[in-house]
This record gives sequence, structure tokens and C-alpha cells, in this order.
Amino acid sequence: MEIIERLKEKEDINLLSPLTWAYVGDAVYELYIRTNLVNNTKLKPHKLHIESIKYVRAKAQADILKKIMNDLTEEEKGIVRRARNAENHHLPKNADPQDYMYSTAFEGLIGFLYLTKQDERLKEILQKSKHE
Repeated sequence: MEIIERLKEKEDINLLSPLTWAYVGDAVYELYIRTNLVNNTKLKPHKLHIESIKYVRAKAQADILKKIMNDLTEEEKGIVRRARNAENHHLPKNADPQDYMYSTAFEGLIGFLYLTKQDERLKEILQKSKHE
């Protein structure tokens, strides 16, 4: 049983904007980081937040993506390209635009894998992100 139902078929998810994938991927990655910190530290909520920022900021996500690129399948590299090149009218104040594009691509990949129920592959990539 899934806690959160993912009802769309892969073909429908392919038609979504890569920024929609990134929107979902942002939440999935944030939850992964927060859960990991709760499981492996004894920090209080404010410190948990401070620590999580180290992982979820644009530069950190861009660095992870660059390090795992060679481990991605051709399909995943295509997902990354689409998400990286998606026209985003929101530019962050505190991030380099290049890092922001790559972090959006990372989040897009995470969101796509999550939405298409590729849970084992998602888990592999999230675990690699921990060590990068």
C-alpha cells in the first residue's frame, strides 16, 4: 500500500512540465534529508533546519548532480537535460543561476523517478547523494 497515491501513467508524467517534476522532487528530497537527519542525529528542530539547508540549497544539489551524472541512464540524462533547460522565470536571490539550473535538474530527476514509481532507482540515487 502506498501512503501517497501516484495515479498518473509514465506517458502522462512525460507530458508534464519538467518544472512540475522539480516541484515534486524538491519535496521528496527535502523529506529524504529531514528524515535522514532525524534518524541519524539528536538535533533539536532549529538545528535540524540549519543542518538540512546544507543539503537542500542549490549549490549542494548542483554538486550532487554533477558527481552522479556518469551513473545515470540515457533516459535519466534526458530528464536532467529537460529539467535543466526548462524556462524558469523565478531566479533566486541567494544562488548562482547556473547552480540553480542544475539543482532544478536534480529535483526534476528526483520528482520524475518518484512520480513514475521507480522507487528502487530513486532510492539508489538518494543514497548516492548522501555520500557525495
